[in-house]
Amino acid sequence: MRLAAAPLLLTFCLAPLAHAATLSVCTEASPEGFDVVQYNSLSTTNASADVLMNRLVDFDAQAGKLVPSLAQSWSVSPDGLEYTFKLRPGVKFHTTAYFTPTRELSAEDVRFSFERMLDPANAWHKIAQSGFPHAQSLQLPQLIKKIETPDAQTVRFTLAHPDSTFLPALSMGFASIYSAEYADKLLKAGTPELMNSQPIGTGPFVFTRFQKDAVVRYKANPDYFAGKPAVDGLIYAITPDANVRLQKLRRNECQIALSPKPLDVDAATKDPALKVAQTPAFMTAFVAINSQHPPLDKPEVRQAINLAFDRDTYLKAVFENSAQAANGIYPATTWGYAKQLPGYTHDPQKARDLLAKAGLKDGFSTTIWTRPTGSVLNPNPSLGAQLLQADLAKVGIKADIRVIEWGELIRRAKAGEHDLLFMGWAGDNGDPDNFLTPQFSCAAVKSGTNFARYCDKTLDSLISEGKTLSDQDKRSALYQKAQGLIQQQAVWLPLAHPTAYALTRKDVQGYQVSPFGRQDFSTVSVKP
Repeated sequence: MRLAAAPLLLTFCLAPLAHAATLSVCTEASPEGFDVVQYNSLSTTNASADVLMNRLVDFDAQAGKLVPSLAQSWSVSPDGLEYTFKLRPGVKFHTTAYFTPTRELSAEDVRFSFERMLDPANAWHKIAQSGFPHAQSLQLPQLIKKIETPDAQTVRFTLAHPDSTFLPALSMGFASIYSAEYADKLLKAGTPELMNSQPIGTGPFVFTRFQKDAVVRYKANPDYFAGKPAVDGLIYAITPDANVRLQKLRRNECQIALSPKPLDVDAATKDPALKVAQTPAFMTAFVAINSQHPPLDKPEVRQAINLAFDRDTYLKAVFENSAQAANGIYPATTWGYAKQLPGYTHDPQKARDLLAKAGLKDGFSTTIWTRPTGSVLNPNPSLGAQLLQADLAKVGIKADIRVIEWGELIRRAKAGEHDLLFMGWAGDNGDPDNFLTPQFSCAAVKSGTNFARYCDKTLDSLISEGKTLSDQDKRSALYQKAQGLIQQQAVWLPLAHPTAYALTRKDVQGYQVSPFGRQDFSTVSVKP
């Protein structure tokens, strides 16, 4: 979004690759930018944090636990207030045409990476055009009391109070570690905006070029601390149309195609040159109902919208039965899931009764916002919006559909301009708070990630108290109460918990689909 890019011929991603040393991945959307701390979309995380950057810790989805990354070890004080990290020695930042590092990763880089998000007096804090949505919604400025660097390989965080979500949060894309040396160089040159268009990290791949809505190109990092990637180059071929992604895959113009439509998954199973990778996703597709826009500020109106919508027809038509129906905010396999939540069954008459109770027996007008192209969480945006529009019309609600480019949609939705918004959320590490704090806390209204714009003191206290506890059963009890309140207030229209799919060529090895939508190409190889 708003990135200046060098000219780039498109033909290189349209012709079959001449050798297997480059991995081409067909993706569905352009990143908003590459300074990942400023953004919250998965497409941006995939293009920046997942390939260019590293965090102190990672979350191993297969093992279901946190594992070392830039921090080779860590310890927590008995009172839960101090987290001390020992950094991995010998980690190098990327060398590019625009930056040559003079030193290796140190504690100073970690401190800079967090202080720019936390400290309003920090020079980098002031110039972030998009703010720091994750840090703000997670209330890190209030949580992190101080950051100390006793030596070059040690970082100590002191918290204002215990928080059981702090360590898992450090595996999220926004917690990527930046080069303080590179940041100083940009600031002195008066070009801090280049952090967003000429990124530097420590990750498995090095950024080389970006053309919006066309391609992102990377090369393997020969100095990567976990070992040079198995391929020499990586290309993100930005291909909004899922049908075209499948065609490119069949022609070997891409070796991996992300976010396929359910029909394409079925077609790939019958193609001897292709294979399907899949996993249940820790994600929820939903329609956010902007509770700050009258008459959507009335619970009866939001409940009526939930009752008016025929979810069964939607799941069959849009997901083609490849997803589980969503009754709440996250999948039933999540610990702390409230099993006894009353659902909103399809009941147009009850919806009309609730509208009449709200003083709207003649209905009202509103808008439905959606993206132009499909994704894991919304395979057919146009059809889904039309189905919702038709169901709302049956109860007297006239809804105009507005199709908005993905980057613009995110920007305007974070500002709260929408009425009804087709959206999705992917958790990062299986913790229920991955949904609660970013989507339902009062702080997240200010940061923009709370797309329902719903701030309630009782709900906020349940979320906050849950993070201070280490006992999972006690946290679960609080989170179940929170889910009941969210369900009663109907600030979401929950849609589906999808299966995460990717299509690959048969000769692709080492690729796994993440339940969180993250991408790891560091160990992927392609047979010659």
